[in-house]
Amino acid sequence: MTTTSGEITSRPAAAAHLTRVCFKLGPPQLVGAELEWFTRVAEETPHDPGSHSRPALTAEAVRPDLRELAAALGGHAPRSIAPHSPELPLGSGSVVSVEPGGQIELSSVPHPDLTGLRRALAADEVSLRALLAARGIDVVAGAADGVRPPQRLLTTERYRAMEESFGRSGGFGALMMCNTAAVQVALDAGVDADHAVTRWTLLHTIGPALMSAFANSPDLYGVDGAPWASQRMRTWLETDRTRIPPPAQTIDDYTDWVLAVPLLCVRTAADILWTPPAGATFADWMDGHLDAAVGRRPDAGDLAYHVSTVFPMVRPQGYLEVRYLDGQPTGMWSVPIAAVTALLANDEVGAAAAAIAAPTADAWLRAAQRGLRDPELRSAASHLLSLAAEATPSGPDHDDLVAAAARCARGHTPAQEALPA
Repeated sequence: MTTTSGEITSRPAAAAHLTRVCFKLGPPQLVGAELEWFTRVAEETPHDPGSHSRPALTAEAVRPDLRELAAALGGHAPRSIAPHSPELPLGSGSVVSVEPGGQIELSSVPHPDLTGLRRALAADEVSLRALLAARGIDVVAGAADGVRPPQRLLTTERYRAMEESFGRSGGFGALMMCNTAAVQVALDAGVDADHAVTRWTLLHTIGPALMSAFANSPDLYGVDGAPWASQRMRTWLETDRTRIPPPAQTIDDYTDWVLAVPLLCVRTAADILWTPPAGATFADWMDGHLDAAVGRRPDAGDLAYHVSTVFPMVRPQGYLEVRYLDGQPTGMWSVPIAAVTALLANDEVGAAAAAIAAPTADAWLRAAQRGLRDPELRSAASHLLSLAAEATPSGPDHDDLVAAAARCARGHTPAQEALPA
């Protein structure tokens, strides 16, 4: 039950709340995206805007001071680095945030079409780069930092708790937090619960092939051994697999899993973040097993916070958030967004995509390790991108997808055929 104080104290109440919050149903109409980049203090010699070269990460590259980031962003700075900031969106609506290692992120507003989304994010990227460049900070494209040791700049309790929890499984947690960058795509869930599960399942089915198509992180600081196509995805797989579920068959499957995931941290009655014993779950807290330590039962805000600490390949947050795509070379972030959007454009295209990707639907580890070096994944990736191109109207996105399909057929990574700057 949900008590008069707002506490959630029964599994049915928690499941009902999760269903309402994680799966907001209606006709799919909107698309959004999040883009992440690395940052570094610019060298004394200013970059020539007319040059095709771009700042690179080197072992000597210094992460920017958070005060400098906040000063550069001004009223656009997130409160994680400027507590009194108004957090103003950029000119085309994107909101700026900062990740633990100083990575910079743009989160778009939802758009009714891919063209509008691409234009808005491109305009806001230009604005963001200009703001940072004015304070001597470079924005660097990529998916994994292979030359700098991980350094957590954000000192919030959330990231302290994450670092402590993930540190139990080795050094990959710090690398994931500080040395990786992604492209994320957000799509409406579906008309009804069955439709939402169909679309959710489809995004998982095409995931390993699309991860392979856009794998762009062969290098990662301090990692030896066999090469991985996506070292960024490796950090997630090596950090805490209890927070990465298998694809769910129903919405109830997902809510049951969320309640059984170990808690990362909780806010006590004294409003202090507390790290619970290893293995303690949200269901344990809800059932009263943490009463003595926490001083209260969880409420809807606690459940929402807990959901933000789980990392499925496709995370339901009212919409469906695709999280398995690497950050791309400069100028190429729109291609994976176009691919995902096209393959989810309608149910007919989705069915064709599912048929193409079915043989590799469970090949997550193989995709992260081998990517397009794997013949089966290479074939699925190329055919999926060809299908996406066919479903995309003539224009830049269509042309980019045709080129990406041909690239995959050749077995080349995005960096091997990066566009001129």
